[in-house]
Amino acid sequence: LISYCHLEIESEIDFGEMITSNKVISKEITIVNNGSSSGIFTISYDGDVLLNITPTSGMVKPRSKRTVKLDICTDVPRIIKEVMKVELEGRGCTEVWIKAVVVEQVLKVLGVSCEKVLKCINFGPVYFGTSKTEEISLYNESPENMDWVAVLEDNAIGGEMGTDLQKSTDACLHDLNLKNRSVDVSTLILCTPNEGTLLPYEKSLVTLCFSPEKFKGDIEVSDSSLKQDYDLLLRFETVGKRDGYRQALSDGATATTRTHPPHVDLALTGSGLPVMISFNPGPEINFMDCYLGEQTQVLCTLKNESESLPVTFSFRKVAHFHISPEKGKIKKKSVKDVMISFSPRQIGIFKMKQIIDIIGTGLDKNNLHDLKKISFHQLYLSFTGVCKSERKKVVFKSNPGLTPMISNAAGQFVPDGIERCTDKAPVAIQCTDTVPVAMLKSTQTRIHTHRINRKRKDDALIAFPNDRATSIRPGERDKKYRTIFTKTQRYNYIDPEFSYTDCERLSIEAHKKYYADFISNLRQHRLEEDAVRQFYLYDNPVNLGIKPVEGLKSPNISIRDFPKEKIQWKMPPSDNNGLLTSRKLAMITSKSTNKETWGWLSLVPSSTQQKKDCSLTLTHKQLHQIFIGPSTIDFGDVCVYSTTTKELNIINNLLVHIWIQIEIEIEELQGTSPLSQVVPPLTKINIPIVFETGTLGLFKRSFIYKINNQHLGHVLVVANAVPIELELSARELILNPIPGCLAETEFRTTVRVSNPRNHHAIFTWKPVTTDRKSAFSIQPTKGIVEAYSDLECEVVWHPGFNSPEEGEFNLCVRKGNTINLKCFAKVTIH
Repeated sequence: LISYCHLEIESEIDFGEMITSNKVISKEITIVNNGSSSGIFTISYDGDVLLNITPTSGMVKPRSKRTVKLDICTDVPRIIKEVMKVELEGRGCTEVWIKAVVVEQVLKVLGVSCEKVLKCINFGPVYFGTSKTEEISLYNESPENMDWVAVLEDNAIGGEMGTDLQKSTDACLHDLNLKNRSVDVSTLILCTPNEGTLLPYEKSLVTLCFSPEKFKGDIEVSDSSLKQDYDLLLRFETVGKRDGYRQALSDGATATTRTHPPHVDLALTGSGLPVMISFNPGPEINFMDCYLGEQTQVLCTLKNESESLPVTFSFRKVAHFHISPEKGKIKKKSVKDVMISFSPRQIGIFKMKQIIDIIGTGLDKNNLHDLKKISFHQLYLSFTGVCKSERKKVVFKSNPGLTPMISNAAGQFVPDGIERCTDKAPVAIQCTDTVPVAMLKSTQTRIHTHRINRKRKDDALIAFPNDRATSIRPGERDKKYRTIFTKTQRYNYIDPEFSYTDCERLSIEAHKKYYADFISNLRQHRLEEDAVRQFYLYDNPVNLGIKPVEGLKSPNISIRDFPKEKIQWKMPPSDNNGLLTSRKLAMITSKSTNKETWGWLSLVPSSTQQKKDCSLTLTHKQLHQIFIGPSTIDFGDVCVYSTTTKELNIINNLLVHIWIQIEIEIEELQGTSPLSQVVPPLTKINIPIVFETGTLGLFKRSFIYKINNQHLGHVLVVANAVPIELELSARELILNPIPGCLAETEFRTTVRVSNPRNHHAIFTWKPVTTDRKSAFSIQPTKGIVEAYSDLECEVVWHPGFNSPEEGEFNLCVRKGNTINLKCFAKVTIH
C-alpha cells in the first residue's frame, strides 16, 4: 500500500521518410505515470539533429501522462538514428531512439519502353511544317507529392536554333546576320502536359512534339535547301523551387554526400528540312495540239533530292488533264515517273495550274497527343494545251415533205454541220467546205410586208407557215399572231372546251394577287422588325438612335489631333498549351523588379478587381512565376537581445493581383510586419523579417505563408544566437622607446578593439592588480563600440624609479566576454 511512481516511455520514435524541404517537423512522445505518486523525468541529448526538446524535465502526476515535443529540420538529406537519454524516477536511465530518413526530392525522365534514365531525345530530320512526337515518363522518386512544370531553356549555353551545323563557321555567322533570330522557340517544342502533380513514386506519361519552322530573315536567302539544326534544353522543375542547387550536407550527416538539384534537364535535338523535289520537264509543260476526242501524253519525272527523308505527294484533280498515278511516295534520293495526259472535253486553249500537295504528319489542335495527315507544302506545275475543231463536210439532204414545226421555215434542203448563225444581220452566210448557202430571215425583213401593216408597231407574234396543222388549239386570248411575210393578222381559234372561261381567269388572277399581297406583307413586317432592332442597337447616349453613315459627314481628323500616348510594355497573352521559356521568365522578372514598390499597399483585397483576382486558384505555371524567397533566411551570428532584420522578397510576375498571408507563431519573429499584403501585377515588394531572441544557441524554425488563401509555402529561418563579444588586434603589446621624444611620452602604442557582432558593446578596461603598482595606463578606460566597427585605444608606459616593466589589463564587456591584454616595456640602457 506504499505509494510510488511508475513512469513509462516509448523506446522509439520514428519520423518516417521525408524530403528535404527546409521544414521543421515536430512529433510528440508520451511519458505515462501508472503509479500512485508523482514522478520526475529528465531528458539529456548531446547530438545535433534534434533542434528543440520541450520540456527537458518535469513532473508527471499520478495516473496521467505528459507529452514531450521533439523538432527536427529537413534541411539536408541524411539518415537519422540518434539516441536520447531519459532519466525516469524509480526506473533509472532509459534510452529512446529517434529514427528518420531525409531524402532528396528527385524527378527523373525515363524511357517509355526501356524505363531507363533519358538524357537526350533525338527527333531526327523533320520537314518544315510537319511534326514528330516522342513519349517519355516522369518519375517521382520521393515519398511526397511533387508539383512540376516544364520550362524551355532558350538562352542556355550551347543551344542551337536554326543553324546548319554542317556548314563552316563563316557560313553560319553569315546566316546569323541575315536571319531574324527573335523567334518564339516555344512554338517549336510542345510538351503535353507541361505541368502537373506526381504522387509518391508515380510515373506520368508526357508527349513531346517537335514542329520546326523555317526562320524568315530580313533578307531572303536564295538557298532553298537550307537545313536548320536545333539543340534545345527542356527543364522539368519543381514548382516554387528556383533557388538553384542545394548546399552540401552538413557535418555529421550519415547519408550520401551527393545532392540532387530540384530539376531535371532533357536535351532535345532535331533538324528541319525543306521539301526538295524537281520536275523533268517542268515546271511549265506544253502539250501537243489535238482534236476533240483525242489525247496527248507527257512523261514527267519527279526526283526527291533529299538525302534524309522520303516524300509523299498527291496531285489534285484538274479539268481536261489526268495524272497517273495521282498519289505516291518517293524514297530519299530516288525518282518516280508520272504520266500526264491531256484529254480535252471542249474546243479551246487551256492553261491550267496543277497543285501538288506534299503530305505529312501534323499536330491535331483538338487532340494534342495524336498526329494527323495534313498537306504541309504545295508545289505547282503549269499545263498548256490546245484543242482544235475538226472540219466537217456539209451535205445537203432533200426534204420533199413538210418540214417539222421547229425547223427552217423557208427551204427544202437541210444542211448538216451548221455550227453558228449570227442574228445581227438579215442575211447570214454559212461557210462550208463546198459552196456558201444563203438563208433569209423573214422575221427581220420587210420586203413582202403589206403597205398597210408596215407602220404597225404592236407586240404581235410572227407565225411560221408550217404551223397550220397545230393552229387549232387552245391559245392565249391576249396574244396576237401575224403572218411571216405580209404581217397580216392571222386567225387564232380558241377552243371553248379546253380554254378557261372569264370567271376562271378572274379567279386565277385573284389567287395570284392574294399570294403576292401575302408575301409582300411578310416582307414589310420583317423590314419593320429589323428597323426597330437597328434602332435599339444604336439607341445609346453616343449614337442617340441614329444609324452611322446616314446623312452625317465625318469630320476631317488630322494625325496632329491625336494625343501622344506613352508606349506601355504589354505582356504577351499566355498560352495554356505553350511552354514557359527561361527568356520570357527573365524578361518578366526584370520588368517586375524594376517596378519595385516602396509605398503603402492594401493589406486585404479591397476593390472589386482585387477581390476577383485574389480568389483565383492558380495553376502550377502561374505559381512558378511567383517568386517568394529566399527559401532559407540565414541571419548568421546574432547577439542576444538584439534586433536584426532581413528582407523577404516577393515578385509577382503575373497579370493579376495576388494576396500573400504570412502565419508566424514563433516568439522570436513576432516583430515581423506586415503579415498580409496584396501584391499588384508585375510588382516586387519586400517584407522585413525581424528576429530577436534572448536564448543562446542555434535557432532553426520555419513559418508558413499562403497565396490567395489557398496555396501553401514555407520559409526556414536560421540564426546562431551568441553573446556580445569584442576582439583585440593583439593579446600582447611591446612598448618600444621612440627616439627624439620626451621622457614622459616615449613609450606609447595602440591596440584596436573590434566589434564583429550586430549589437553595440559597452566595455571597461580594468588593470590587473599586483603587489607592485602598475606603470601602464590605457585610454579610453571605458566606452561603447558600435556594431561592426572598431576603436583605437592608446597604451602608455610611465617610466620611473622602480617602475615595473610588465602590466596586464582585462577588457570587460557588459553582458559579454572578457579579454586579457599583456603589456611589456622594452627599456634600452646606453
